[in-house]
Amino acid sequence: MKKLSISPLTRAAFAPFGEVIMTDGARHYPINQGTTERFHALACADTHSENGQTILSLFRAQPRQLPLPITIMERHPLGSQAFVPLTQNEEDEYLVVVAPAGEFDENKMQAFLCKGLQGVNYAKGVWHHPLIALHKVSDFIVMDRIGHGHNCDEITLDGSWVLA
Repeated sequence: MKKLSISPLTRAAFAPFGEVIMTDGARHYPINQGTTERFHALACADTHSENGQTILSLFRAQPRQLPLPITIMERHPLGSQAFVPLTQNEEDEYLVVVAPAGEFDENKMQAFLCKGLQGVNYAKGVWHHPLIALHKVSDFIVMDRIGHGHNCDEITLDGSWVLA
């Protein structure tokens, strides 16, 4: 069994895999006669390959327990995919496991602990584990691609890598 260490999610550490969606450190300015603060362009959807369209969905994730064997990874070669938790509580944590785009290499997997006020936008083709909610049932707004073409590759792993 190989332990996959978990790092805090930061913009710099996650940059090879996509974008971190959070207000902390983001460009922002007042709009609507000063009654609203706009946090501008937190992530960019990349969904137009093969005439795809950007859609928003809600995913409801069941909590998972650690240790968690990594038995599946997936990627979306035609579009990015963003997950934004619907919470106002930083303690509503979840995990992401990623590996660089291209041929899958289990030795390049990385895991990040995301606070409830942070979202992620996986870049096109980046390998990632399906949603890993912690502590409680958790809702996420998901922005991804719909349209023609094959946009989901999955690989099965033997579970020798474990999140602990």
